[in-house]
Amino acid sequence: MAKKSKPFHREFLSQLITLSTSAFGLAAALAWNETIQKVVKDFIEPSLPGSGLLSQFIYALLVTLLAVLITYHLSKLASDWSKEESSAVDEPKE
Repeated sequence: MAKKSKPFHREFLSQLITLSTSAFGLAAALAWNETIQKVVKDFIEPSLPGSGLLSQFIYALLVTLLAVLITYHLSKLASDWSKEESSAVDEPKE
């Protein structure tokens, strides 16, 4: 089945939405970056004096864990929505 081509304005709006979403995602990532750095600095560094490298490692692990968990759940949600849309399209209309 051939893919339908979108009119230019629809494709333009789609790309604009993607760009805007990415920009807000970056802003959120920067906010979380500062928050996680502060948690490491305020709670982990005092517990482990002289642990500059260890603190950075813990920070990197926390950010990676958060990114993996969020990406996993968002991908699962998108997949579930895609399946729902596919089944809704396949159902006969009355």
